[in-house]
Amino acid sequence: MSESSDLLLVDLLIKHGLFDRKAFEEIMKTRLVHEISIRDLIVNRKLVSERQMLGVLHTETHYPIADVSYFNAEDTLLQKVSPVQAATFGVFPLRMEGNDMVFGLVDVLDDNLFDDLRFAFHFPFKVELISTDDHRDLLLKHYGEKAQDLSEIINILTNLDEDQKENLDEADAAVNDAPVVRLLNSLLVQAITDHASDVHFEPFENEFRIRYRIDGSLYEMIPPPKHLSLAVLSRIKVMARMNIAEKRIPQDGRISLNLNKRSVDLRVSTLPTIYGESAVLRILDRSNISLDLETLGFSREMLKEIREIIQKPNGIFVTTGPTGAGKTTTLYSCLREINTVDSKIITTEDPVEYDIEGITQVPINESIGLSFAICLRSILRQDPDKIMVGEIRDLETMNMAIQASLTGHLVLSTLHTNNAPSAITRLIDMGVEPFLICSAMEGILAQRLVRKLCDHCKTSYTPNETMLKLIGLKSRDIGDKKFFAPRGCDECGGIGYKGRLGIYELLTINAEIRHLIMQQATARMIRDAARRKGMTTLLEDGIQKIEAGITSIEEVAACAIE
Repeated sequence: MSESSDLLLVDLLIKHGLFDRKAFEEIMKTRLVHEISIRDLIVNRKLVSERQMLGVLHTETHYPIADVSYFNAEDTLLQKVSPVQAATFGVFPLRMEGNDMVFGLVDVLDDNLFDDLRFAFHFPFKVELISTDDHRDLLLKHYGEKAQDLSEIINILTNLDEDQKENLDEADAAVNDAPVVRLLNSLLVQAITDHASDVHFEPFENEFRIRYRIDGSLYEMIPPPKHLSLAVLSRIKVMARMNIAEKRIPQDGRISLNLNKRSVDLRVSTLPTIYGESAVLRILDRSNISLDLETLGFSREMLKEIREIIQKPNGIFVTTGPTGAGKTTTLYSCLREINTVDSKIITTEDPVEYDIEGITQVPINESIGLSFAICLRSILRQDPDKIMVGEIRDLETMNMAIQASLTGHLVLSTLHTNNAPSAITRLIDMGVEPFLICSAMEGILAQRLVRKLCDHCKTSYTPNETMLKLIGLKSRDIGDKKFFAPRGCDECGGIGYKGRLGIYELLTINAEIRHLIMQQATARMIRDAARRKGMTTLLEDGIQKIEAGITSIEEVAACAIE
């Protein structure tokens, strides 16, 4: 419930003689900033019962009181109202009366809420009164335990900015208006529950676009009214403890949510545009990511080789690929596997994405001169056994990593190249001496992320020549092998895909590869030599996952593998 409707309810209770002003002032003195709503506080302290409150609301508003004692909702109605909407707006679908949906509604005193409901639901509706306890029980009964998590997230989001309210001037009052709060809460809750990785808020001349990135693909949501863009962006900045008055320069912030059984971080980035500030929220949900090498999609042989490399006392292991290919997740999984009591591990990252227990993690700060190279130099004085460098961006950083490996440290890092052999030529182009690469480098892992087909709805089919050509095959190559395509169902939200996994190419630096590096051979020559020794290329690994029914031809083809 909004604070304003809570206070209005208190006035009505006092008017009807169920409460007095002195008692209200006493509970407000002892109420914690982040405590539950005033309405729930009054009920929990047994000052006024829910039944008495409903009686007062019925007398004042003339809305009927819903009888939900033996109520069972119809599935067709539950499909029209998502758990996020039910939890955010405090509503529950009770029945149909003609063309009207009858909602059970908790907060009937909030006029803005009715406007929100008309915006969210494109059908006529009526309302009946229900208590907060009844609403909570209905959510749990019909939407399951997920609804409890939703309510918890909404309460946390609503109270995030309480500490900063005194810092807002009158011009920023709209930031805490109930419609803005509810809109943003519902968007963030939906993003967290749908396992989105990013939420994009983009103001344009005639619209305010909001998009989610799920499994690497962007999906547009129903756009809110354009005039709300400024208030929504301001509220995001308040929640992230950013300067809401500064709209001319980019800013970065962070929102931390400690939910029931997990911790979720929202990394906020704003950017000034010609139509207002654009914001992107990166959602880092530790419960939604598996830092386990077994689950990342490696073949048994490749996983064995990677484990042999990362168990070595010294050397360099590099993951390579474009932005968003899952390189950091792979390195985190490696670190987690080698994180033992007898090893000291230090990482330097930009930024630190996930906290790993038992590992010292250092965030890069270029604005004060703390670069990867400078940080790495200081890390070596901390007596580490294993080091992770977030990214090798320049010759100085690479030379420091080589020095670290040659003095007895295992170094893990990332590069941006299209495949594993290209990483060698990239380092030589940067100015690294070939003999140093030969001495330090142990393995290079190239990777991409592809979406996994939904196991509940994927359908088999026979691809035509045009489809097979996308991955370099012909009809005679496939024999009687089965191929699968996405279809879409309730489990995957109609997309046909659910989750992602990697396709990989591991280049192990053996004697022949070292000889080619010293000769400054081309990437193609290194690639051919590695394939003769059994290296599986990115495309070959992708084809194996297609044939296993894990992903589709379109997903592997979209990786633009060279």
